[in-house]
Amino acid sequence: MPNRQPFSDTTRHGVRVGAVAFLLQSHTNRSDDRFTFGYKILIHNTGTEAVTLLGRHWDIVDGEGNREEVEGQGVVGHQPRLEPGQAFQYNSFSILKTEWGTMEGFFLMQRDDESTFHAQISRFFLTPPRGSEVHADVLELGVV
Repeated sequence: MPNRQPFSDTTRHGVRVGAVAFLLQSHTNRSDDRFTFGYKILIHNTGTEAVTLLGRHWDIVDGEGNREEVEGQGVVGHQPRLEPGQAFQYNSFSILKTEWGTMEGFFLMQRDDESTFHAQISRFFLTPPRGSEVHADVLELGVV
């Protein structure tokens, strides 16, 4: 298993995207090769124009190199509009058959003039914690 950070932080086109992952121990069953990872995403409009999140694209790769692409409208049922300085945060999860993997992708964003761009989500690692168990309720996006 790689020794990689379970977070990323990238700003492109005036949109900052931070991600942090954590193992959801209560939904993980090692004997059945079911590893459930939660993740928090923070999308912050650092630009000068309002933007709307239209869709998402994820590339999820498990520890054996199996790749899954996930696309869809919005995030967790929302298509947030962010004025300059505003942010939107959400939680979600991914289930892997291996004890580690990676996620990366982009959000499809639209400006008021209807031009679109990709807000990059840099690669972050889905890895179990080392040492004591990490609980989702104590994680903060202070790393981004």
